[in-house]
Amino acid sequence: RVHSITVQLTRSLTCDSSFNGTINHSIMDSGGKYSQENRSKSYKNTGKDKNELRRRRNETAVELRKQKKDQQLLKKRNIDVDILDDPTSPLREKVNQLPPLPLDNIVGDIHRYADAVEHREGLLQAVNSARRLLSRERHPPLDEVINAGLVPYFVAFLDYTDSPKIQFEAAWALTNIASGSSEQTAVVIDAGAVPKFINLLQSDDAATVEQAVWALGNIAGDGAKCRDYVISCGGLEPILQLVNPHTPTPFLKNVTWTISNLLRYKNPPPAESVIIRIIPVLEQLIMHPDHEIVTDTCWACSYITDGEDYRIQHVVNSSVIITRLVELLHCAEPTILTPALRSVGNVVTGSDEQTQQIIDSKVMAPFHQLLIHNRAPIQKEAAWAISNIAAGNTTQIQAIIDEGLIPLLISTMRKSEYKTQKEVGWVMTNIISGGIESQISCIIEAGCLTPLCDLLVCNDVKFVVVILDAVNKLLAGARKRGYLDEIATLVEECGGLDKVENLQEHENDGVYKLAIEIIENYFMAEEDDGEESNATADLVPSGGFKF
Repeated sequence: RVHSITVQLTRSLTCDSSFNGTINHSIMDSGGKYSQENRSKSYKNTGKDKNELRRRRNETAVELRKQKKDQQLLKKRNIDVDILDDPTSPLREKVNQLPPLPLDNIVGDIHRYADAVEHREGLLQAVNSARRLLSRERHPPLDEVINAGLVPYFVAFLDYTDSPKIQFEAAWALTNIASGSSEQTAVVIDAGAVPKFINLLQSDDAATVEQAVWALGNIAGDGAKCRDYVISCGGLEPILQLVNPHTPTPFLKNVTWTISNLLRYKNPPPAESVIIRIIPVLEQLIMHPDHEIVTDTCWACSYITDGEDYRIQHVVNSSVIITRLVELLHCAEPTILTPALRSVGNVVTGSDEQTQQIIDSKVMAPFHQLLIHNRAPIQKEAAWAISNIAAGNTTQIQAIIDEGLIPLLISTMRKSEYKTQKEVGWVMTNIISGGIESQISCIIEAGCLTPLCDLLVCNDVKFVVVILDAVNKLLAGARKRGYLDEIATLVEECGGLDKVENLQEHENDGVYKLAIEIIENYFMAEEDDGEESNATADLVPSGGFKF
């Protein structure tokens, strides 16, 4: 059939400024032009070296990090449910029967009583009042307290070993200030609080120790620099030592959350020595019966595995953690399932060997339920993980097929929301790019072309290029093996050809050139005797296509 090619004689070469063409490589050359050589490098199994065999998609990572902020807190503020009732405070006597002092009175009393040992009760009342103001659920006066110059006093009170109650209240006040903005956290750090909090981890008062852990968690959660500062001050070991059978579960929750913050952030990531030291502790925590502890442990595992292969390997080396993460993929609790699935998804962005280790741990079976989960983000992350397995070697692609996931994936691509459809689209394009003949035939026979070509109308230029490239490879393979007419007809009947023709007018140079390449190479055959063939039945030969 002859198809017209409509191309503007004069085209603007302006391309999508955000387009970088592939996961780790640009499909555009330095002048913004489409490059066949660069395009070939965007697939795992075509000429890439071992260090580039696994794709990591920056846009996915950014989106997942945004979700993390909703699912796990960077910082926590210790608030009072009732300003006149502090059930978490050990001060349940007369000091809490009175309303908190106004800030001006607090400032005056702290100045007056700070160095007067005989006025500890008055000082305690002032510090307690400040802490209660900072513990208000709404609009705590963090800046007002900072501007009043009280932070250096609170830090000094951490050394008041003769008054554990004042130490506790000061630690709580500083914890809540450190839960604020980076600027507010910096005030606490600059006042010298971190070494003093670490010293408090040796206190005989359990409430004070817990508050110090909480404060250090907030500081470490402010960023990589703050995290490393807490570690450099000697905070890691005393925090890890709190993971023991004698630590009550409510306290251990805060310890686990703080440990997860000591592993958070990847620019730069925590030192490898820190990861090595924490892994045995995570092996204990991930088996804990408390859901919150397991949740934060899974997030900690996700932070470790969100990076280079050497970091992933430390988790993969732990059969306890890997086995437990796979078990947790069956968990009905989304707060646990989400970070467990994230961790597994991160592992399969590693090397083929690392991916195989988790496949051997029976990771494929849970995906049947994950792909039909009632929460769309979990469906999406499950498809994301499978797409990275499909970016592996042919044995790993076969694991997806042998598990019977292809029909479910195609059904998901037809019915789910766009973000999940796109991830499943990556599964199919990775199989087309890296699979063997029988594997490509499997997904074609299962009906992947229609939902895949439907995604050609999406607004993601990079992904449109990936789909076009997969279609191009598919047609090229079919031509070599004598099945071009059948595959070309399938592409045409599913509406793919119409969509490719429409892309000739696309503003992106790479998309436009790929669309023309496909039409010129595979859909320019002249009509036979002026008649069109309408024989569309039995397009798939017995035994499947041989690509």
